[in-house]
Amino acid sequence: MSDFDLVLAGTLVLPHRVVPGGFVAVRDGRVALVGQGAPPAARERHSLGEALILPGAIDAQVHSLSQKGAEDFIWSTRSAAAGGVTTIVDMPYDDGNLICSAEALKSKVAHAAPQARVDFALHGTVNPEEGAARIPEMVSAGACAFKFSTFGTHPVRFPRIPPQLLLECFTSIAREGLAAGVHNENHEAVETYMAQVRASGITDWRAHGLSRPPITELLAMHEIYEIGAMAGCDAHVVHCSLSRGYDIAAAYRTQGFTATVECCIHYLVLDEENDVRRLGGKAKINPPVRPRAEVEGLWRQVAAGNVWLVSTDHVSWTADRKTDPNMLANASGVPGLEAMVPLFVKGALERGVPLTWAARLMSANPARHFRIDDRKGNLAAGFDADIIVMTPEPYVYEAAASGHNVVDWSPYDGMTMPWRITATYLRGEQVYDGRAVLAEPGNGRFVRPPLTRAIASTA
Repeated sequence: MSDFDLVLAGTLVLPHRVVPGGFVAVRDGRVALVGQGAPPAARERHSLGEALILPGAIDAQVHSLSQKGAEDFIWSTRSAAAGGVTTIVDMPYDDGNLICSAEALKSKVAHAAPQARVDFALHGTVNPEEGAARIPEMVSAGACAFKFSTFGTHPVRFPRIPPQLLLECFTSIAREGLAAGVHNENHEAVETYMAQVRASGITDWRAHGLSRPPITELLAMHEIYEIGAMAGCDAHVVHCSLSRGYDIAAAYRTQGFTATVECCIHYLVLDEENDVRRLGGKAKINPPVRPRAEVEGLWRQVAAGNVWLVSTDHVSWTADRKTDPNMLANASGVPGLEAMVPLFVKGALERGVPLTWAARLMSANPARHFRIDDRKGNLAAGFDADIIVMTPEPYVYEAAASGHNVVDWSPYDGMTMPWRITATYLRGEQVYDGRAVLAEPGNGRFVRPPLTRAIASTA
């Protein structure tokens, strides 16, 4: 009788090396053995030829509840399973329910658990009127990180956190050993540029980029990293659309501070002059999608090791929230859970970027960032057997055709992906078979940092 429940053989894509002719063996939901050569016997064994075998992705930035009555975890985790994402980290800005207390966080866990098809973790944030007082209680309740914004999208649901309060929050989070992530747009600058755009009468696809020029991001990044340096906190920018921003973060790291940056997949794929012009509101994202020269600059930052995470900033707005002729009237954000991994692999292969970056930026580094790397983020003995299988099977992506998304649109519709996800495994159980999501609601688990965690450094 075999000692293993499952063995998958193919090309292993690990965070620091690619293993041709490799295999991963699973026992009791955990990786038991990783090797190269003849795979061992197992109760279930698949020789996958030239298929890629990667660790399950951890999407660091998901908004499952931004529009009440729309997506929810029943759909976001379905899209995730089909996209090879085995853990989502959900944002705290839920419609009608800011996750700013232990009670709110526990309530969200109770809400999500019966729906989730893959594992999930949760960000916390603060109510500006309460300050940082509730941060320790949210950590005790299981928050894996905290999210703030230097720009006020909405005074209640998505509030601006001013510098003095941000310093107070960072100081508290540093004591807890977690990371603080911040939306990086300078509030006063954006308000000024938006007023100028409105006064100019420009309302088409150009309006959004003009209302948030590069200086609005770069000013905010300096503020975030200076506050992180003063507080001794792991300071993280949750999305940067500009190559210059990654240089700023690298400069802080050379000075000994923990300063990291996340690159959303849309910034590595979409450009302003082609895609925003073509898609209008369906490509409105904060910060904005930039010109093609910035897209290529971001890929150079990936290859240079200056990108810490790749995520989606996934939100599935209904079409009526994304199709207003007045560009600035549309909601900001796009869905991406089903497409992130295939898009990154496509872009990396086209540019000669090693695929190890896929395993590092979408698995190993997110696990470390959220302090769950005791069991997530790698194909190594003792880790959860969260696995993606991809085969060289070109296809044209269409969100509506797949059936795994609550909305019938995507900014990536019509794009050809050279590699298809043909299987996703969560803790050794297959949750997606290349066509259908097999996981039932309630299959996912709440993932939190260990209570006895040591303070992790991301430097």
